[in-house]
Amino acid sequence: MRKAGLFGLFAAAVLAAAPAVFAQENTGKALVVYFSATGTTERAAERIAELTGADVYEIVPAQPYTSADLSYRNDGCRANAEQQDPSARPAVAGSGIADIDAYDTVYVGFPVWWGRMPKIMFTFFEAYDFSGKTIRPFCTSGGSGIAASVNEIRGLEPQADVQNGLRVRSLDDLDGWL
Repeated sequence: MRKAGLFGLFAAAVLAAAPAVFAQENTGKALVVYFSATGTTERAAERIAELTGADVYEIVPAQPYTSADLSYRNDGCRANAEQQDPSARPAVAGSGIADIDAYDTVYVGFPVWWGRMPKIMFTFFEAYDFSGKTIRPFCTSGGSGIAASVNEIRGLEPQADVQNGLRVRSLDDLDGWL
């Protein structure tokens, strides 16, 4: 009887402390940042925001991409030209994220173009300091993975905790990742 009583007290103490432990893990604010040329990455970003309660910021190019710009079979299309130019940094429209310091975790989404994140993502990363933040990259792609892009992000944001990330094939993939 005494063992059962001690166990009951122990269990009650653990359960009473559990909300405080979980609250400590979720004290930081989260942000979902994404660039989507065709809407696929946008759907993934919206799902992440729905599941996490995170704020959302869309990276909008100052010069929107047309279907001709995204014609990957045309070597001269804008997307291909940007990906092949190491110095390309397409401009972002709007005033940006008002207070990046308010966020501890930033989910960053993008399509993969020729095995890498689009150059507009370099523009984005070079505009902000993510030191001390957790970056959780996700991508959409018909065939390429996310590993090369994660390495690029780590190079751009060496003081951030850049996690391995996820290639989203289906919105169901996000449930297990989050």
